[in-house]
Amino acid sequence: MYATLQQKISISGKSQSTLKSYGSHLAKLALHFNCLPTELDSDQINDYLYLIQQQHKTPSDSYFKFTVYGLRFAFRMMGLKDKHIELPSIKHEKKLPVILSREEVKRLLKAPKLLKHRILIGLLYGCGLRCFEARNVKLCDLDFDRCMLHIQKGKGKKDRYVPLSPILIRGLRSYIHAECPDEYLFNGKPEGRAGGDFDGRYSQRGVQWAVKEAKKLPVLSRQ
Repeated sequence: MYATLQQKISISGKSQSTLKSYGSHLAKLALHFNCLPTELDSDQINDYLYLIQQQHKTPSDSYFKFTVYGLRFAFRMMGLKDKHIELPSIKHEKKLPVILSREEVKRLLKAPKLLKHRILIGLLYGCGLRCFEARNVKLCDLDFDRCMLHIQKGKGKKDRYVPLSPILIRGLRSYIHAECPDEYLFNGKPEGRAGGDFDGRYSQRGVQWAVKEAKKLPVLSRQ
């Protein structure tokens, strides 16, 4: 089943992280009942969902949510429309974003010790990039003459252009001059991985770590 799941997720354009998440939650469900998730009846599925709901406190918990998402994809993949319809809907929480003041943004961008991390946070916040989009930025995507950044294959596999502020452009120029990146704006290291698997980009873990450290700053800890 996993091979079929991998194939279908790849064809649908979903990421490898989605495959890992769906596969992990479906595997735990299969181990719980000692059979394939697609072989379970509605009562068994409801019993399992109720069990993890009690263990993880709330239906909006990511564990519960991704179990349902994984089941939905598996049932749709196997043509089990009736089981797909019977699954509970997931309510999405609507939270207003935290808006930083101009002074808070300045302190945030100056806080990281490494220039690389300051520029990374600047792109994420100033251009509204996602972590994987920041990793994918290449030097050729930067258009300083038009003050634009070309985002290739962003969310939904769509390209788009986002504006670059004069301050961010100055920072980018200083970073490029100091670090001399090659193909990608943010280069990384193999970190113990097989050489053939390393493509030169800053790792997803590295980007997430930089963001996590930035979130520890007092300006992001407001009540």
